[in-house]
Amino acid sequence: METLLFSIQNHIAQIIINRPHKANALDAKSWEELQLIFEQINDDDTIRVVIISGGDSKHFCAGIDLSLLMSVTQNTLSCEGKKRERLRKQIIDLQSPINAIENCTKPVLMAIHGGCIGAGVDLICAADMRYCTNDAYFTIKEIDMGMVADLGTLQRLPKLINPSIARELAFTGRAVSGTEAQQIGLVNKAFETRAELEQYVWEIATQIASKSPIAIRGTKHILNYSLEHSTKDSLEYMATWNAAMLLSNDLQEAFLAQTQKRSAKFED
Repeated sequence: METLLFSIQNHIAQIIINRPHKANALDAKSWEELQLIFEQINDDDTIRVVIISGGDSKHFCAGIDLSLLMSVTQNTLSCEGKKRERLRKQIIDLQSPINAIENCTKPVLMAIHGGCIGAGVDLICAADMRYCTNDAYFTIKEIDMGMVADLGTLQRLPKLINPSIARELAFTGRAVSGTEAQQIGLVNKAFETRAELEQYVWEIATQIASKSPIAIRGTKHILNYSLEHSTKDSLEYMATWNAAMLLSNDLQEAFLAQTQKRSAKFED
């Protein structure tokens, strides 16, 4: 991988955005690698949880690299219909890696420091949990560029925070500090230092990794399903899901571990 660092340790996959010379702005290669990594994560049963962070860069993610934005907007086709068709496909292709975060079968945690700008906000909104430093800041920068945010923020952010606040941020592009992000529910918790942030996120990931993999994957799937369906439909789907998944080896191991007063050990 050229723009992302990927490693696996103790069932925890770590993805580090690694373009510090560009403030971790994401270029075409970044999007391609992100898609490939999440395909690998879904196929690897040894991975139980994912952490995405900004590495050594001053910022978590400065959004889309301008070179990628220019390549998308500079279309040389003479036919207007074909030009618009290609542009639509390019936008959908950019949406795909972010959708892959949301649709990942394992929980995805974000550890955010510095700026989280534009496409960076798209990224974190697709995750299961978000944590940041107090001095982090978040901004839907697209509005200041004369465009509509088109990679998922407008669809996901109103489900994470008060919809009225989401509209304010989308209409104004104002920066939200890490402390305010915690207050409005955009992040689970904000920390004074990066060391505290990284330690806490690793501890949460370790807790998740210690649980039944099939139960964790099922819980995420049901939570995502329930966001898009009524309570009635979701409960009926839940019954069907557990009818298929409940009688697992993990359930037996959990019961046995409790009776023996030990920690459960689940197979991949």
